[in-house]
Amino acid sequence: QLQLVESGGGLVQSGGSLRLSCAASGFTLEHYTIGWFRQAPGKEREGVSYISKSSASTNYADSVKGRFTISRDNAKNTVVLQMTSLQPEDTAVYYCAASNAWPAGLGLKQTFYNHWGQGTQVTVSS
Repeated sequence: QLQLVESGGGLVQSGGSLRLSCAASGFTLEHYTIGWFRQAPGKEREGVSYISKSSASTNYADSVKGRFTISRDNAKNTVVLQMTSLQPEDTAVYYCAASNAWPAGLGLKQTFYNHWGQGTQVTVSS
């Protein structure tokens, strides 16, 4: 059974940093495109970033470009989202998701992914 587990969320002050991890059991993350999404209260879930299979490409939402970095730690079978210069508007539940397809321009869309984690809360105080 394919499972994704997010960790690393928490409460941080504006301008601070957090490192989110997406760990997998039952499959090798390197063979999957991994996306990070977030959902703030009362808002739709939005794509934040993705890294394609074999780390061939990455992409970011405009709102996080230059502040967030996605990477893989293949030895730990995890994908990391390093978040810096956090702002209150980054407050949300963050989810990772997996797809065994190449993104082809769809990596920031929910419908591209067929495996999801349960999410981790990120709260940024002003």
